[in-house]
Amino acid sequence: MSQMKHIDNTPSTPGKFKIEKSPYHRLRLQFSLAKIIFWSLVFVGLIFVFFYRSPSSSSHVSSDLFRRSLRTSSYGGPAWEKKIKASTKPRSSNGLCVLVTGAAGFVGTHVSAALKRRGDGVLGLDNFNDYYDPSLKRARQELLERSGVYIVEADINDATLLKKLFEIVAFTHVMHLAAQAGVRYAMENPSSYVHSNIAGLVNMLEVCKSVNPQPSIVWASSSSVYGLNTKVPFSEWDRTDQPASLYAATKKAGEEIAHTYNHIYGLSITGLRFFTVYGPWGRPDMAYFFFTRDILKGKSIPIFEAANHGTVARDFTYIDDIVKGCLGALDTAKKSTGSGGKKKGPAQLRVFNLGNTSPVPVSDLVSILEMLLKVKAKRLIMKLPRNGDVQFTHANISLAQKEFGYKPTTDLQTGLKKFVRWYLSYYGNGKKSAQ
Repeated sequence: MSQMKHIDNTPSTPGKFKIEKSPYHRLRLQFSLAKIIFWSLVFVGLIFVFFYRSPSSSSHVSSDLFRRSLRTSSYGGPAWEKKIKASTKPRSSNGLCVLVTGAAGFVGTHVSAALKRRGDGVLGLDNFNDYYDPSLKRARQELLERSGVYIVEADINDATLLKKLFEIVAFTHVMHLAAQAGVRYAMENPSSYVHSNIAGLVNMLEVCKSVNPQPSIVWASSSSVYGLNTKVPFSEWDRTDQPASLYAATKKAGEEIAHTYNHIYGLSITGLRFFTVYGPWGRPDMAYFFFTRDILKGKSIPIFEAANHGTVARDFTYIDDIVKGCLGALDTAKKSTGSGGKKKGPAQLRVFNLGNTSPVPVSDLVSILEMLLKVKAKRLIMKLPRNGDVQFTHANISLAQKEFGYKPTTDLQTGLKKFVRWYLSYYGNGKKSAQ
């Protein structure tokens, strides 16, 4: 696998290379610094608005934060530390030792299991919030525990806990997958996105930059950062300054924040832009999942179309292909260069698309599900709402292919067949509720 060269001066939007000392590039540098200052002020403002407004103005936010309250009383003691050490012990001396945040989530569960299977040490972290059915997350937890992966139940904003974990284990890598997902939910509960995707990321980076040795970090950005971009396929060098949703804006903010911590503290950071991940143990809020549920229940399913009857399409990417990309990014991540919060030299900074490169119309997705379920869907054609959804996504994966051999191999029909088999086994032909 090829290795990326260290990058220090590269901005978080790829394609802008090392700045030489010319008047033109000095102007670009000043412009970049101005952008960073501007975005920083915007995000500080967002955090202030969502976390310091009066409680009476947002009972929904208060209840949400209460649900995400830290469970610090449940950790500590020799038995707890013993579980952590056993879970994080690699089978061989050259194995990785990885902290996986969001480990009870869809991608987190699959990545944790894959790391453990190949002999790496893995510790999970998850707050088991109720954005979707927590019982599915608990079932994933049981799956991981049977394979020897222990999940600490806590919030990524709990700095005391994170510091304690790093005192117990010298993690070589952090796979940061914890986030508030979903494009549409941001219109209902925007503060949860700031809490998890901005404040949570900053808290994780703050802890990582202060420990010694610093871990290498791979984290989940999103294809949503491409927003209103119309150039296809989406490349890492394309503009990402036109987000179409708050979710996308928080992920773009994360990429800018990652650049800052790489530049100041020498953290090795790799961002992964996932494209519509699907498969067994998936998220109930994703279209393929709730389409399956509603088709089995005889309910109508919404099929969106763009203006002038335009097709809505997604670059559906099977979970096993995403996992290969995650492991490839971890394996090629260079060491961080800081120590005790101080940068010692240039550190690696990368961003990769992880997609399937084959966009499929949503209507074709429904046709495949009809065939697999042997049930005719009740299609309800609707206009694409202005709630953050975009008309299409399409990944250019040449950079990931070059750097760590990323090559998706699962077409949509094959992947959905595996998902439907799991769904019918887990939910029992739709008789068990899939919330």
